[in-house]
Amino acid sequence: MSRTPLWSRLVDDAAVFPPGLAPLPRAVADHLDRRPTAHGPFVGPLLVPATAAAEVAALAAADPRTATEPLEVALVLRLATADPLAPLRAAVDVLRDDERVVVTGVELGADPGWQAALDLEVPVALEVGRGEARRAALDEVAAAVDDEADVTVKFRTGATPTWPWPDEATVGRVLDDVVLRGLSIKLTGGLHHVVRADHDGEPQHGLLNVVVAVHEALGGAEADELAGILRERSTELLAGAAARIDDPAAERLRETFVSYGCCGVTDPLGELEALGLLPTGGAQP
Repeated sequence: MSRTPLWSRLVDDAAVFPPGLAPLPRAVADHLDRRPTAHGPFVGPLLVPATAAAEVAALAAADPRTATEPLEVALVLRLATADPLAPLRAAVDVLRDDERVVVTGVELGADPGWQAALDLEVPVALEVGRGEARRAALDEVAAAVDDEADVTVKFRTGATPTWPWPDEATVGRVLDDVVLRGLSIKLTGGLHHVVRADHDGEPQHGLLNVVVAVHEALGGAEADELAGILRERSTELLAGAAARIDDPAAERLRETFVSYGCCGVTDPLGELEALGLLPTGGAQP
C-alpha cells in the first residue's frame, strides 16, 4: 500500500460537469459527505462554474458543516462573453469574504488577455490547446511563473464534440513540454480509470499511466518514451511502478502533476484501493 504524498488531494471533484452533470445542490452535499470518509484525503476542491458563485454561497451557508470547515471550490470559466473575465471577477467578489467558502483557484482558457486573471490574486489554471497555440500559451505561462505568478497549465485528455481525443503522442508531448519548462499541470476530462483502455468503444487515458509518465519525465525521459508509457495496458506493471515511487519523488511529481478533474471521483479512487495503492477503512495516507 502506498502511503506517499502521491495521491493526496489528487482528484478534483468535477461532478457538475459533463458527463456527470450533477445538480449543484447534490454535488455540494456529496462533496461534503465525502470529506470525513476514507476517500476524503484524496479529493481536492469542488469545481463549479464561475456563474454559480452565488448559488454556491447559499448552499454553503445552509449546511452546518461549513461553519467549522469551509467548502473549497475552484471557479471554472466556460462562457465566452464580450469581457471573458467578467464572470470570474464577479464570482471572486461574491466569495472573497465568505467565511463558508474558500476559493482555491480559477480555471480559464488561454484567450488573449488571460493574464488579467492574475489580478484576482488566486491561483490560475490555464487550459491550453494543441500545436503552435499550445506552445505559445506555455511560453506565456512560463513568463508569468518567472514573474512569480501562481499559474498551472491545464490540458484536456478526453474527447468532446469539439475536441478530438488527444492520443498518447500528443499527451506525451504536452507532459514533455511542461517538464522541460519547469511548469506544473492539471488534467481534465477522460481520466476516469487508472489504466489506459477502451471504454464503451472510446479510448481513455489511464491515471497510473500519467503518474508513471510524469515520474519518468522528471527523470529525463523524452516525449516518445512518455507516449510508450501512456500506451501501456498492463495494470500489474503500472501499479508496481507507482508503488515504487518514494516520498521525495512523489512530492516532486505532485509539484508537476498537481491534480485532475473527474466527474466521478469514486471511480479512480476505488480502483486504486482495489490495487492496494490507497489505504481503506478510514486510514489516513
